[in-house]
Amino acid sequence: MVKRNNMFKRTLSEIVTNKVGKGKAIMIIGPRQVGKTTLILQELEGSEYQFFDGDDPTVRRLLKEPNTEQIRAILGKSKIVFIDEAQRIEGIGLTLKIITDQFKDVQLWVSGSSSFSLSQELNEPLTGRKWKYELLPISWEEFEDHIGYLKADQQLETRLLYGFYPDVLNNPGEEQEILKNLVDSYLYRDILSYAEIRKPEVLEKLVQALAFQVGSEVSYNELAQLIHVDKNTISRYIDILEKGYVIFKLGSFSRNLRNEIKVNKKIYFYDNGVRNMIIGNFNDLSLRMDKGALWENFLISERLKQNNYKRSLARSYFWRTRQQQEVDYVEEIGGEIHGYEFKWKPGKQVRLPKTFIERYDASEMVINRENFRKFVKI
Repeated sequence: MVKRNNMFKRTLSEIVTNKVGKGKAIMIIGPRQVGKTTLILQELEGSEYQFFDGDDPTVRRLLKEPNTEQIRAILGKSKIVFIDEAQRIEGIGLTLKIITDQFKDVQLWVSGSSSFSLSQELNEPLTGRKWKYELLPISWEEFEDHIGYLKADQQLETRLLYGFYPDVLNNPGEEQEILKNLVDSYLYRDILSYAEIRKPEVLEKLVQALAFQVGSEVSYNELAQLIHVDKNTISRYIDILEKGYVIFKLGSFSRNLRNEIKVNKKIYFYDNGVRNMIIGNFNDLSLRMDKGALWENFLISERLKQNNYKRSLARSYFWRTRQQQEVDYVEEIGGEIHGYEFKWKPGKQVRLPKTFIERYDASEMVINRENFRKFVKI
């Protein structure tokens, strides 16, 4: 059995440790239930600190736009302050600004579970006053380092089905129940309340449509026709799902070859388990028609985690022409172009389109079941 979640060594841990005491707030945001609070509490272990839970109505009232003297009274002699679920506290951005400006000997830690509230609240007030990091579900690297190469390899197909949320990893046999609770509470209840969505049934239909289209190009016009709403509503709801850490977009790579696709997007889920719960399908990989989509979603979401944690400057795309020539994943970094093709099983020699390789002097690599670690462990 996998050890408890608080024993996972997170890649971000060493990074944030090095930022302590440098005069800025340390902010960790990301989906609910990925271990943000656990990570910060591990950092604070053995220290005296003051803890404020943004889910507590009393805390919300106390920290809603207090003045400097009120903050001084609230903090007392505390030199370390942790505000959890900060997005729940109205006006929290200005409160944090006062703490960082007026109480320079206080190390402020902040966590938040969505970026639609926190971005609006914090980006302007805390400009130049924060170190901001995203924590996502457990990465393959963290998972493999925790349980070992062999056990991780034996679980690959299971992870393609159930994903990497800590609770899912820690409770084998209860994955579907945990994912259902996560989707019902976070995906629908939290997002609906934070974003003031007037048509929850539209959001549900849209999420399901996107889940069935993982790895395919998404047309906002086609989605609008399918769900019977206008294109602007589709665009707004997709933006909300992005800021709620449910999905992320991949744009098309183009340098103005006449036949390149330039405007379409592909949409992926941050976690395979959430995606499979949305469509209600946890059938064994051997029985599935969407095996390729699951593999692609896994690889690209893992690459996203690595680029995020390692502070990579890589830009991510896909590439396709109107003649259906396609590259699954493209990275541009330092002026160099790298193209990747994803195949579950190693097999006959696969080459990326000659047009792409020659036009962009690109490197090429086929990622399969045997060599995927080169791609998901940078």
